[in-house]
Amino acid sequence: METAEGAAGPGGPDGPGLRFGCASFNQDSTSLALGTKIGYKLFSLTMVEKLDCIHESVETPDVYIVERLFSSSLVVVVSIAMPQRMNIYHFKKGTEICNYSYPNNILSVKLNRQRLVVCLEESIYIHNIKDMKLLKTLLNTPSNPSGLCALSINHSHSYLAYPGSATIGEIIVYDANNLNTVTMIPAHDSPVAALTFNASATKLASASERGTVIRVFSVPEGLRLFEFRRGMKRYVSIRSLSFSPDSQFLCASSNTETVHIFKMEQLGHSGEEEHATWTAYMGKMFSAASSYLPAHVSGMMSQDRAFATVHLLLSDQRNVCTLAMIQKLPRLLVATANGQLFIYNVDPVDGGECMLAHKHRLFGSDDDQGEGIESEGSEVTGPAQACPSYAATAALPAAGPVTATLTGYSEDGGAKKGEVIPEHEFAAGPVCLDDENEFPPINWCRDGTGGGPGRRSQNYLFWDLSGSIRVTGLDLRLSTL
Repeated sequence: METAEGAAGPGGPDGPGLRFGCASFNQDSTSLALGTKIGYKLFSLTMVEKLDCIHESVETPDVYIVERLFSSSLVVVVSIAMPQRMNIYHFKKGTEICNYSYPNNILSVKLNRQRLVVCLEESIYIHNIKDMKLLKTLLNTPSNPSGLCALSINHSHSYLAYPGSATIGEIIVYDANNLNTVTMIPAHDSPVAALTFNASATKLASASERGTVIRVFSVPEGLRLFEFRRGMKRYVSIRSLSFSPDSQFLCASSNTETVHIFKMEQLGHSGEEEHATWTAYMGKMFSAASSYLPAHVSGMMSQDRAFATVHLLLSDQRNVCTLAMIQKLPRLLVATANGQLFIYNVDPVDGGECMLAHKHRLFGSDDDQGEGIESEGSEVTGPAQACPSYAATAALPAAGPVTATLTGYSEDGGAKKGEVIPEHEFAAGPVCLDDENEFPPINWCRDGTGGGPGRRSQNYLFWDLSGSIRVTGLDLRLSTL
């Protein structure tokens, strides 16, 4: 899952051409969430030529953080008006589940099926996503003004990575399940600017503020596996990093017009000997010559270059990229700050320049500013399919059997007891790619009793991490399985 903000920190959208405050792909890149000046939008990414807006909320303006848990109904939202408060919504039912307040501005939120992590500038809060209980507070972390952190989507190994220093490129890998530090990785000479785990939580990719070199490390060992050079001419700001679902590729976007895709491959000695080509011969010559060069020059010669690239016609646009399988083919998706989503075909064998498969406008024509990013052979498509209203979304019937994870919970608001999924199925089951009804456990009870679920109302739990809990009207009780 990758996220890009339209403005640095909780300042919200600013600057020319910005159409949204933030954009994030969910954990398996099956949906895209946008925070806008009037609320937020959720899009389904299951087809190339069709982009469905599955939900739009206009109740919370100036959203600068919005994160969705896989394809479930759980959405986390933070707005400029209340940058210290995190709101958790069940968007299909049109209800706010709860909200948490923190001592300083929230800079980022990460979540998987076990943990929800809230990152402030000098502290990190780790919650159990099943009952939202605060498990651990990491205080006095190095200054992290961008809220940089990464949480693995593998719930069996909920590794959390965050900068270990504000001056050099150290990375702390923390086990959010067992609540202990795993390792410290000396990744770069300059501060870290981007982090991401692969799907199985066995690899961690990082880039520094210079943006010229991207490194991949093994987890939990912290050994360097790959080193890729994005460029040599200039320093850049890496906007996002993302592994492909099979961990064979890594994409990187920046403030330049080029998106790079790197391939994870180790050339075996037998393969090199079998293919005694001119290229192989020259490669051996360069390798031998590099031993006589200064260390930093030798390092440049040993770094791999991009396997595939995409060139946008506008540079210095905030963007977020991801690699996904859509309709059984590998695709590169790039969402740009002027409200465009680009879908490219990726050749996993030959690489090279990726071909644009489709381009979507994320906003209607009434909002459009005519700032499309044109690519060769492409044309701007119409706006995404109209979003259902907030009330209409809440009124939609359940698409299938309820897959909630608690006793007494169901999609009809609690009128009937929901089906219980055992703990081992939730924790160890395979990642579900179509889990729109899935939602972490929640019970509504009156007066703190467990006799039966209460009615939905505008009464919420306000949890203040300074130590006080304020409840109005109803007692909202989060319960474990």
